[in-house]
Formats: sequence, C-alpha cells, structure tokens
Amino acid sequence: MTTDLEIVLAVDASGSVDDREYALQLKGIARSFRDAAVRRAIRSGPTKSIAVDLLVWAEPQVPKDTTGWFVIASDEDAERFAVTVESFPRRQSGATAIGEGIAAALRAIDGNDIVSQRAVVDVSGDGRESVAREYTVLVDQARAMALSRGVVINGLAIQNEVGDLADYYRRNVQAGPESFVMAVRDYEDFAETMRLKLLREIEYRPRLARHFEKRRIP
Repeated sequence: MTTDLEIVLAVDASGSVDDREYALQLKGIARSFRDAAVRRAIRSGPTKSIAVDLLVWAEPQVPKDTTGWFVIASDEDAERFAVTVESFPRRQSGATAIGEGIAAALRAIDGNDIVSQRAVVDVSGDGRESVAREYTVLVDQARAMALSRGVVINGLAIQNEVGDLADYYRRNVQAGPESFVMAVRDYEDFAETMRLKLLREIEYRPRLARHFEKRRIP
C-alpha cells in the first residue's frame, strides 16, 4: 500500500489528564477528520491518501494502545477513523513518558507495510517528561531515533498546567525539517488547533516529499 503520508497521533493519557480532558483530545481529532478542509488536504497528494494511527501513551513500561493503521482515501474512510477515535477506550495513566510514546510511534511506522515519502509523529500532551531514567527510552533518545530515520516530530502543547510547555516541546520534542509546535491554553481549545495542525501536516507540498528510512526498534 502506497500513501502520501504516514502519521501517528500520539495522545497523552498520563495522570495529569483527567477523563474529560482525554475525551476532549479524542473528540478534537475526530472532529478534525470530519472537517472538509482536512479531507481536501488528504486528497491533495499524488496518491490522494494518507495512513493514520492513533496511539495513546502514558506510563513507560505499559504497552501503548493504538487503533491500528487506517488508510484514508475517501470521506467514508475518514468517517470510519473518526468514529473509532471518538469512542477509543482509555487504559493508560501514570507517568508522562514522552520518549516511550514517540518510540512506540516509530515502531508502529517501522512495522507497517505502508510505503510513503513522509512520516510524522504528532505528539500532544500537557506536561514535561516525568519518568525514572533507568530502562526507559527518554525523549532525547526518541528524538534522535526519529531524526536518524527522517521522521518528523511535531507537537501540540496543552498549557493548562505548565505555562511554558510549548518552549519545552520546541527544545526537546520537535524534530526534523519543517517541524513545528503549536500551543493551546486549555483542552477546550484543542479541537480547532488540532484541525489547523493537521492541515499543515497533511497538505501535500512537493518540496517536503522525501523518503524516510524504516528500521526495526528492539
């Protein structure tokens, strides 16, 4: 299967995120995939399709939950993904293991059978990394993994608790050419900012089209 883009939407479900805030993230993503402009962006490239996977992360040693990959080439495909996302159950909580979330997203990209020119990990969260350093993939290590593969990491910093979180994301999470970080003051602002972020990530721009390298992460 060939698409224009592989994108993992890596969503924070750590202990600082209550159930209402978790639901607002998922509803914001679902709403974005129902947006006409986002759907046009999905069809803007040569294959007129993208592949997307929702990944929920928190505690470092707990396996991450994912929807699995959805190839989206039509409004019906986008709606199927939206329905899956908005009802996706929460099983994660605990520490804010951003690095482990990114590493899991890279494994998802490496392990699929999709061919594309671009790959993006889209990280959203409301806190800095907070994990023990032993036996954990830390955010700087995960960032280096992404850079070595040509995978871009973008961030959406939810600044309801940490007022300078966007700066932390820019210094420690963001990676790759044309990568960027967007910020919101609270979860109520998440949906519209996610829509704008996805437009920027998905819309096909030939100068960004480049091959990245898939590898196996142990």
